[in-house]
Amino acid sequence: MSDPTIQTFCCHHNGDQEGSVTIKIMDEFNTESYNTVCLISSTIGILGAMYQIFQNGAHKLQSPNRGRSIIMWLAVADLLASLGVLVRSSFWLRFKNILPSPDDEMSVLFCSITSAWTQYFYTATWFWTLFYAVDIWQSIQGKDTRPNIYHSLAWGIPAATTSIGLSILYIPNATCHNLTSLSSVLLRILPNYCATYVPIALVMVVNPIIYVLAGKKIEMTIALPLAQFTSKERRVVDALRLKFFLINIVFYICWLPNLINGILIWTMWSTMPVKAIITIWYIMALMNPMQALLNALVYRKWNVTERRFQPIFQNDNKEFNFNDEQSPLLGSEPPRLLLAPIPSTINNYATL
Repeated sequence: MSDPTIQTFCCHHNGDQEGSVTIKIMDEFNTESYNTVCLISSTIGILGAMYQIFQNGAHKLQSPNRGRSIIMWLAVADLLASLGVLVRSSFWLRFKNILPSPDDEMSVLFCSITSAWTQYFYTATWFWTLFYAVDIWQSIQGKDTRPNIYHSLAWGIPAATTSIGLSILYIPNATCHNLTSLSSVLLRILPNYCATYVPIALVMVVNPIIYVLAGKKIEMTIALPLAQFTSKERRVVDALRLKFFLINIVFYICWLPNLINGILIWTMWSTMPVKAIITIWYIMALMNPMQALLNALVYRKWNVTERRFQPIFQNDNKEFNFNDEQSPLLGSEPPRLLLAPIPSTINNYATL
């Protein structure tokens, strides 16, 4: 999992700090069970990411479009992040030194490197999730995709936030447990929490807004030309909205526990029951790597919808019979109307 609290465990601790909250937590923390959960969930995440990469890679060769490129890079970031969790949990299961001793430099180095690796690639997944929504909105507006900007931001911002947050935490001697004043805690530890939780909160706020606006825009585009919204057109819009909803739900399920953990730690660290902290960590250990598998389910092209509506989309002027529609005039035969055109860019997007 990717969490700033675990990253502070990479710091040295003194053997006489038996009264500190960190030591109390680690005394009750079953590292074998925890790392077993991490090992299983990261393995599932790796398989889900690989499936998504190969599936979208094959589709991209057959019918290239702008959406699949973003999905591919999201899956790559998920794959590498899950790989970092897998390696870290495997070593911790083998050597059982999750909390480095005062003279254990190798454990500090390993812990900090794997934490930085995992943090970087998970942050990249958050930005690729954001840019997928942004690109859908750009597509609906008829604007070109901007892959160079997406790549620069999706890989560049995580590099800056991860390096700054962890450098402040570990440099010069990885002794973040020896902080005695509130100001030193805020200056040393808080930046890494902000680097982690601000991007998560950003996606949780911005993506639902974008998807709601996108659904309304598509509905207006379909309904306005004919001033009529038929059942077939309604099913198209409903399918799009369902997919947008599931994308948001997956992100919330995977990362809301991290936000809750951060809020509780900074408001109730000295009084919060240890069991509550550990329970949240187990949920995070399960759900963070599972993002890759859940993404493979919600970002895929929906074949059922595609079979139902693709013949309609391929020709904006095609006629169809409204046999299942109730006529506005009682007793009259429903007229044969042209299907309202779907935005051509959405037609080529990896959504339906």
